[in-house]
Amino acid sequence: MRDMNAIVGSHDLLLVTLDTLRYDVAVESLAAGRTPTLAAVLPDGKWERRHTPGSFTYAAHAAFLAGFLPTPARPGPHPRPFAARFAGSETTASGTWVFDAADLPAGLAQAGYHTVCVGGVGFFNKRGPLGSALPGLFAESHWEPEFGVTDPRSLEHQIARAERVLAGLPADRRLFMLVNVSALHQPNWFYRAGAARGEDSRASHAAALEYVDRHIGALFDLMRRPCLVIICSDHGTAYGEDGHTGHRFGHEIVWTVPYAEFLLS
Repeated sequence: MRDMNAIVGSHDLLLVTLDTLRYDVAVESLAAGRTPTLAAVLPDGKWERRHTPGSFTYAAHAAFLAGFLPTPARPGPHPRPFAARFAGSETTASGTWVFDAADLPAGLAQAGYHTVCVGGVGFFNKRGPLGSALPGLFAESHWEPEFGVTDPRSLEHQIARAERVLAGLPADRRLFMLVNVSALHQPNWFYRAGAARGEDSRASHAAALEYVDRHIGALFDLMRRPCLVIICSDHGTAYGEDGHTGHRFGHEIVWTVPYAEFLLS
């Protein structure tokens, strides 16, 4: 674990959540050479296998934004990079950056960061109280229909908005930005050549990941240096395994997620 006390305040922070990305699909696509952009930045060219704290987007992101990122899928203890100060925490260590707030964006704001959310799936659409809860944790938040799950170019639109955000950021102001990438989430049939409308599948999920890989390098290129990037899935999703479809239930496919963190310098 890196010392986050040496990172916070000196680095920008980018949290990219690849919404719904399955660990097995991420690993297989990487091994087959279908995600070269990610292969170039992942530590040792590999995804880390972790378990998510939530089986659907809202639960997982609420945990992430309280400092509970996906946990390594092996016996612990596993110190956390960020943690709210509370007595008895067994995952707060010397390298943990501890904040005195209810959530990570508020803690980072107290440390001088400008906090920004570029939303993707419906829990970020700000069209009602529930869709406003997660974006409301940030000083600045963005969502448009073209950022959502039905637009085949959603990530490109999100990156364009991130570029506008960065263009307006004072040079001396540190940034914490969350980008919730919606492209992996159903519907994703339109990323697979020859798929019929509504024919979402494990194969179209993998094709959506290839789309993300073709464009996510532009997001990394936008970020100011130095920057710590944390990129992970919030949960997986089922395509018929043991009779299950979707997520928000307790299946290994849902709980197991890919995770990585690396420095842009």
